[in-house]
Amino acid sequence: MSNQLNWIVILLAAVAMSFTTSNDKPAYIIYNKKGKQVTYEKMLKSIQKSDMLFFGELHNNPIAHWLQIEVTKDLLDAKKENLVLGAEMFETDNQLLLDEYLNDLISKKNFKKEARLWNNYDTDYEPLVELAKSNNLRFVATNIPRRYASMVFKKGMPSLENLSDEAKQFIAPLPIKVDLELDCYKTMMDMMGGHGGSNGVNFAHAQAVKDATMAHFMLQNWKKGQTFIHYNGAFHSDHQEGIIWYVKQEQPKLNIQNITVVEQEDISSLSDENATKADFIIVVPSNMTKTY
Repeated sequence: MSNQLNWIVILLAAVAMSFTTSNDKPAYIIYNKKGKQVTYEKMLKSIQKSDMLFFGELHNNPIAHWLQIEVTKDLLDAKKENLVLGAEMFETDNQLLLDEYLNDLISKKNFKKEARLWNNYDTDYEPLVELAKSNNLRFVATNIPRRYASMVFKKGMPSLENLSDEAKQFIAPLPIKVDLELDCYKTMMDMMGGHGGSNGVNFAHAQAVKDATMAHFMLQNWKKGQTFIHYNGAFHSDHQEGIIWYVKQEQPKLNIQNITVVEQEDISSLSDENATKADFIIVVPSNMTKTY
């Protein structure tokens, strides 16, 4: 009789758990690249072993930005001074301003006035900069100055050769190799109406020069034993293409891991479309509120 009672208790507990789960509204679920749900702790244990970690965000997703700061804090606990931060959202010619602010040489007001910050800086990226500032961490501005990416889009990749030697210091070394067979660039050309037009090629090249420049400045600022966490739009690192492809051209043996954030109507399972995007896929409900 006692065994029967035990089974009834177990059954009721299982039913209660199922009911609770079905009525919960989780803000996110983490999956690995095999499509299996994993805990935050398991993800953290893996990524703290990486040489370079790419956190691919959806720019207006609040869960992505919250998890960026949480992951960074936890990596800081594990890596201490061997943690380096970098971001697409800061352009290489603003490294001086960023360094001056981090080292208390200029005011926050002057930094924000002069640094060409994204419109969502205050809510989404300032917490990362302030974390670096309060812990004496290096924060690397990795992205090409937007005026040069615009040149490539309008005039093609050869236009970069006309820049001065001083200007070329802010971009990846020329000539920049571009593999237009990578899916990330094929997609961009398709967005511009197909592979044949010069606008489509220039659009893909403008993306590639960003990726190559971010990879170049990451490699310049990474040393063995460090973990470099880089914040970028997911498109720049999904499927280990984009920036990661360029890093691998120079340092193929690095332990590189990537996180991506995706949105799905149903987050209880990982869609086939999203399954291969990253080592860890953070799935957020598609009706999640946006930061802008």
